[in-house]
Amino acid sequence: MFMALSAPSNASAVSSSGNDNYRFALVSLTSLFFMWGFITCLNDILIPHLKSVFSLSYTEAMLIQFCFFGAYFLVSLPAGNLVKKLGYQKGIVTGLSIASLGCALFYPAADFAVYGLFLGALFVLASGITILQVAANPYVNALGSVETASSRLNLTQAFNALGTTVAPFFGAVLILSVASGATADLSHAQAEADVVKLPYLLLSGMLAVLAVIFSKLSLPKIVEHTEPAQSGKITHNGKTSAMQSMHLVLGAVGIFVYVGAEVSIGSFLVSFLGEESIAGLKEADAANYIAYYWGGAMVGRFIGSAVMQKIPAGTVLAFNALMAALLVLVAMNTQGVVAMWAILAVGLFNSIMFPTIFSLALRDLGPHTSQGSGILCLAIVGGAIVPLLQGVMADNMGLQPAFILPVICYAFILFYGAKGAKM
Repeated sequence: MFMALSAPSNASAVSSSGNDNYRFALVSLTSLFFMWGFITCLNDILIPHLKSVFSLSYTEAMLIQFCFFGAYFLVSLPAGNLVKKLGYQKGIVTGLSIASLGCALFYPAADFAVYGLFLGALFVLASGITILQVAANPYVNALGSVETASSRLNLTQAFNALGTTVAPFFGAVLILSVASGATADLSHAQAEADVVKLPYLLLSGMLAVLAVIFSKLSLPKIVEHTEPAQSGKITHNGKTSAMQSMHLVLGAVGIFVYVGAEVSIGSFLVSFLGEESIAGLKEADAANYIAYYWGGAMVGRFIGSAVMQKIPAGTVLAFNALMAALLVLVAMNTQGVVAMWAILAVGLFNSIMFPTIFSLALRDLGPHTSQGSGILCLAIVGGAIVPLLQGVMADNMGLQPAFILPVICYAFILFYGAKGAKM
């Protein structure tokens, strides 16, 4: 779903072991992008299920995303230091191991049927995913020349989108189709909570296997990134810090609101499609439609990549933000299939936003690019805060009107694409 902490490099930064070695490493890394896209999107299935099991308000249910994306804010900088000490490959193995542990913790959480334990398991899981992002993205970026870095990241991000597209079907079959609705009876609630044991144990096993595989692989080492950093302040274009670049600061706000809007819409999709005035779908049926939202993002990424060869990235970003805002407004003010397909179509226009904002924000930062990347990674915490705010709004003003919050987010992205990125 996201890129994080990707820093520019050059071919000399990679110890020469041939293009075949690079290609093998990239093929191996695509599995990581698929897995964390899959796990992140599975939250959209987990939210309505736990909301039903524990009779939660929308605000309480959004604590799932708050705990998950809050890990990006709390863990990113320590993860960066960890990866710097261990190297990318050991960082990836560490991230996979922690994520596997987080998935395994869903078993005792289900046994005790305590919502707080689920949130704790999610935080551990997300901490592992954060370490994976911090390690894998700059590694992909460094596996080859600067000129082809963008295409490499787009390729791996496509597999991330594939994971988000497949996850709803997996969750619908193994979680929502087994659930039988909310109940105040504790034994029944525990039976409902038990439904998550099998899927998350499967994920735990898969992540553990990947950790073992990556610990045994012979991957290229990034020599430049393991050397000690330069001492003293580095000046670039008269600036000693990335924070002195307005387009970077505004880009961080753009990442914050984009991730917030994308996650908010995805989190409320099942509930939105379950509304009688929209589609009246059961949870398991509604979950299948989430694939259209994330699948649109996958298709849009390929389309956007081609379009941006002809049209400036800022212009494409502004257009997509405008279309996304208009579609959400249509979903807010209509009913039935029009509202349903309007909200699902937003995914198509979300597709290019994250990598485009990311690249525009890092433009001309020179030696401060790594610092700028870290700031943008921290901004992913928008996925924790914006859905929680929309949950509060949904509890107080209704689900459909609460979608005005993503509209405001897209309005800022429109401004950034049109003007903010040039400041």
